[in-house]
Amino acid sequence: MSPKAVLAPVFVQVLLTFCLLLWTGRARFAAARAGAVTLKDISLGERNWPAPVQQVSNAFANQFELPVLFYILTGLALATRQADDLFVGLAWLFVLTRIVHAGIYATGNVVIRRFQAFLAGAIILMAMWLIFAMRILLA
Repeated sequence: MSPKAVLAPVFVQVLLTFCLLLWTGRARFAAARAGAVTLKDISLGERNWPAPVQQVSNAFANQFELPVLFYILTGLALATRQADDLFVGLAWLFVLTRIVHAGIYATGNVVIRRFQAFLAGAIILMAMWLIFAMRILLA
């Protein structure tokens, strides 16, 4: 499998992260400008932002949880030449679940739907790690 094919889902995941970063900044500046918060309100934590701002901010923060394991696995799969069609297909499915999860979180925030997207991504990532580990350990 070519490095381009293996890294394409990683690039999309990184793009999602940067988009959420920019969205978070925009939402925070808009809330501050509108007087919804003061600097004192937000100086000690996230919880004082209005709910819509927290949703986007939390969606951004979530990109540093499961996706970190995805990035590590992708690097290891490339280095050990274990990235094949199955790996790339699962990688795209994982990234799709992250996009859906972030979209739900940052907009309507329907918790059961958000959890379903999270769980699907977690199961896909666990399967990717299991397949990778088995291929390495049983080779």
